[in-house]
Amino acid sequence: MAGKIPDLNAKVRAGTGKGAARQARRDGDVPGIVYGGGAEPQSISIPFNYLLTMLRKGRFMSTLFNLKIEGQDDVRVICRGVQRDVVKDLPVHIDLMRLKRTSRVKLFIPVEFLNADTAPGVKKGGVLAVVRPEVELEVLAGEIPESIVVDLANAEMGDTISISSVTLPEGAKPTIDRDFVIANISAPRSVLADDDDGDESEDSGEEAAEEATEE
Repeated sequence: MAGKIPDLNAKVRAGTGKGAARQARRDGDVPGIVYGGGAEPQSISIPFNYLLTMLRKGRFMSTLFNLKIEGQDDVRVICRGVQRDVVKDLPVHIDLMRLKRTSRVKLFIPVEFLNADTAPGVKKGGVLAVVRPEVELEVLAGEIPESIVVDLANAEMGDTISISSVTLPEGAKPTIDRDFVIANISAPRSVLADDDDGDESEDSGEEAAEEATEE
């Protein structure tokens, strides 16, 4: 089941149209609208600095939020558009869509690695290199997994873990069609450096032997 869904605080905006939107901006808010989910559209506003902070955290458009409006039941929403000032690139309007539990959404889900410290490859000196700490999945709004679980109990040095080798939560699928790497267990740099030095020594020895033969 889903972990904690982040809250998005808003308030009801009095009035509609450009005049009401301008007044909201003068009051230090960003006007917006919430629609969908079988209910009537509702005009809202969100404090400018608060929204700007949320946007700067990243992936705002692909995050499921718990919309909180005083005096109303919480509802799950996802952002479907942020209009920005063409000069200052700051938010001036936001569109939020209500979601039913059966709605399918695209969200970034964190990857959890089990037995990362006891994997055979790690115990032999290998290093776990995480390529994707989170993966974008298409999931049901009512069945959002807390994480994608990758068990490294049998992972050896040199092994690569791709998305095709991971059991995904029921009903979830990657948004990327091709197979892609999530992590791998690589040899430590010191071992790789020793191997390179060994190769160079062998090459030098072979060259010296060839020169001696030619003489």
